[in-house]
Amino acid sequence: MARLLAFNNVTLDGYFAGPSGDISWFKRPDSDPEFHAFVAENAKAGGVLLFGRITYELMASYWPTPQAMQQDPVIAKGMNEARKFVFSRTLSTMSWGNTTLLKGDLASEVRKLKETSDRGIAILGSGTIVSQLTEARLIDEYQFVVNPVILGRGRSLFEGVKKPLPLKLTGTRAFRNGNVLLCYEPVE
Repeated sequence: MARLLAFNNVTLDGYFAGPSGDISWFKRPDSDPEFHAFVAENAKAGGVLLFGRITYELMASYWPTPQAMQQDPVIAKGMNEARKFVFSRTLSTMSWGNTTLLKGDLASEVRKLKETSDRGIAILGSGTIVSQLTEARLIDEYQFVVNPVILGRGRSLFEGVKKPLPLKLTGTRAFRNGNVLLCYEPVE
């Protein structure tokens, strides 16, 4: 069975986006060669990506472009070649290659993906998806890149989670740009 990983950039005060969805606060990978290498290595991992509509539209508007191929060729190649699944009630077509639209029950569809995938599955962004799959106890690992910025208000990844989920720390890594990677797995 494939493992499901939630990977997100968050602020020091725990937000993955500003109040209106703004993510301009997160440090670009090219601001630190070590962090850039980490992001590029993740992009080459060859896993399956899982998005909600908003994150999909954001990613699809950048990664398949000539600008992305020029600025971030390794990351763009990994993102464009990866198998992608998008949950949306409003989209009807996918413009980004290797993308499958899913409209069924989120938890049921993710259980099927985990059972049938021979590769790990990573949720990027997609706060509503993370929240719902946390509540359903389907996420096997959480990786957060804490960016050294405080927003004061914004969107939490865990809005709607009703039951506490104990986690154990499984790894950390600090980068020169001030970002810190924190890795957790559910205890239960």
